[in-house]
Amino acid sequence: MTDDTGFTGTIDDATEAFFTLHHGLPRQAPGSDASTRRLLSLCGPLPERPRVLDLGCGPGRSALLLAAEAGGSGHGGAEVTAVDLHAPFLDELRTAAAARGLADRVRTVEADMNALPAEEAGDGSFDLVWAEGSAYILGFDTALARWKRLLAPGGTLVLTECEWTAAEPSAGARAFWDAHCPLRSTADNLAAARAAGYRVQGVHPLPASDWDEYYGPLAERVRARTGGASPAMARALAATREELDVRARHGHEYGYTGYVLRPVEAGDGGAWPARPETAADTAAVRAVNLAAFETPLEADLVDALRADGSWLPGLSYVAEAPDGSVAAHALLTRCEVGGAPALALAPVAVDPAHQRSGAGSAVVRALLAAARERGESLVLVLGHPSYYPRFGFTAASRFGIRAPFEVPDEAMMALVLDGSVPVPAGTITYPAPFGV
Repeated sequence: MTDDTGFTGTIDDATEAFFTLHHGLPRQAPGSDASTRRLLSLCGPLPERPRVLDLGCGPGRSALLLAAEAGGSGHGGAEVTAVDLHAPFLDELRTAAAARGLADRVRTVEADMNALPAEEAGDGSFDLVWAEGSAYILGFDTALARWKRLLAPGGTLVLTECEWTAAEPSAGARAFWDAHCPLRSTADNLAAARAAGYRVQGVHPLPASDWDEYYGPLAERVRARTGGASPAMARALAATREELDVRARHGHEYGYTGYVLRPVEAGDGGAWPARPETAADTAAVRAVNLAAFETPLEADLVDALRADGSWLPGLSYVAEAPDGSVAAHALLTRCEVGGAPALALAPVAVDPAHQRSGAGSAVVRALLAAARERGESLVLVLGHPSYYPRFGFTAASRFGIRAPFEVPDEAMMALVLDGSVPVPAGTITYPAPFGV
């Protein structure tokens, strides 16, 4: 994990020795498939085929898992751009991807994380930026600042960082880490993430077994190399033995933590706080719906649903403008699919003064999160196919779900909130106030 080569993007003897020592190992930093999956689960709903940038991918253990499993509604599979400066790692990844039938989902780029080519990593290009065990090369704060621009609206940054777990680390532990990669506490890194303009979606301390997955094969490699080493390899071996020894003596004082972060921006809830509506909001909600649509049909629908048995207290949300007024509204009510319970998302309204500001996205995300917390499993929406996939919606027809009226296939969408619950198939039955 530590690199004593002074590596700045140029392959010299020391760097080559470091890479040679690590070539062929399953991991290049502490981690596990279980931790990758846990971090992925903390990201929340994803598009059906998310665009993922894996920075410092190494031989691609995470890239392969993301390519196979990261996708909305449990249908699996991301489009992964995997970046590393060491060509043999990328060769390993391409071979493994082909063997797993994932060659069409993994694209490798030989590049320096400090100088990403614009044609491969343009602004707003990725739904997920992923960096397990590699952010330390730039530094945690630098990585937070530089990688934010890569995220699409609603995108998520996932990275792992080594940090102190002991309140008072020993002098021996500090002497090693201060010389290689000064560590901070979880609280310090959380504060740094928030100061950099991120909202913390989740935190996952990696278990000790994740270190074993990395250090176990590395220790065997070191033991197997005896005699005949070049001066550069001898230094690499000595540095690795020191690192392994420090872990054996002081491992209880530090550990890796995974962070799932989303930029605070209009549409992410930071600029537009969202909450359940109250009785005091009724008039404002009607006013927003009247202003947002050309006819009063949607405003009348909300009022009718509020008096209907399909109304679910706590699932009508508003987003507040900076002055405390209602800027946007979104509503979920009970519907059915083939007789099984589901939720209908309608209407979603934004005051014209706040449209294209993120208020609508903020209220929808908060509402969907509330539905998930209540144990709901399926949401349906009839809407614009270029807008709702950002929340994880996909074509409802994939599940055998159809509207009770003629509608373009791509406009009728579904979002699975709980993948452990079988998705019902059949025709949607809307509440009576919808009039269908």
